[in-house]
Amino acid sequence: MKTQLLEQEIKYEGWQLSPHWIYKNFKIQGDATVAFIGECEVKLTEMVDIEDVINNEPIYSKSMLSFISEQFNVGLIEGVFRQRLLICIIKEALEKRGFKITRNGDDLFYEGKKLTVSIATKSINSILIHTGINIDSTNAPVKASGLTSELGITDIKGLAQEILTNYSEEINDIIMASTKVRGV
Repeated sequence: MKTQLLEQEIKYEGWQLSPHWIYKNFKIQGDATVAFIGECEVKLTEMVDIEDVINNEPIYSKSMLSFISEQFNVGLIEGVFRQRLLICIIKEALEKRGFKITRNGDDLFYEGKKLTVSIATKSINSILIHTGINIDSTNAPVKASGLTSELGITDIKGLAQEILTNYSEEINDIIMASTKVRGV
């Protein structure tokens, strides 16, 4: 899995969760995950999560660390497993820094307030994952916490790179582990 921490600020609006967005915009072909910082505003018309649409719950964060991943030759259920793996890696990275983080499915919480948003979906030829971690929770439409605003983390890029590296290594290790066993 290829990874890249993008330098430019990008406002995540939901439409970026589309096939080959990473390849077309950053020339990274194949299984890839990118991370970037920027405002997040996903209106209901761009929502992939139908439950959020039904509940009229758009997403907003003044500043968010976003991860977009596209992975090929993977079904939706495996894609959701990979999404949950990313969430667990984020949780581990924050707990390593001394924070008590709780997980409910694909959501992370700090002191009972929502820290992340995440979705996995399937395109015609890949699975797509977006996971965002609030940096600044100001004006979020739900009770939210943020990496800087509540946790006091300032090295967002260092955290992002650690998550990218750990996620890539874990996915690559899983694939390699599947090649070393004898079928029975």
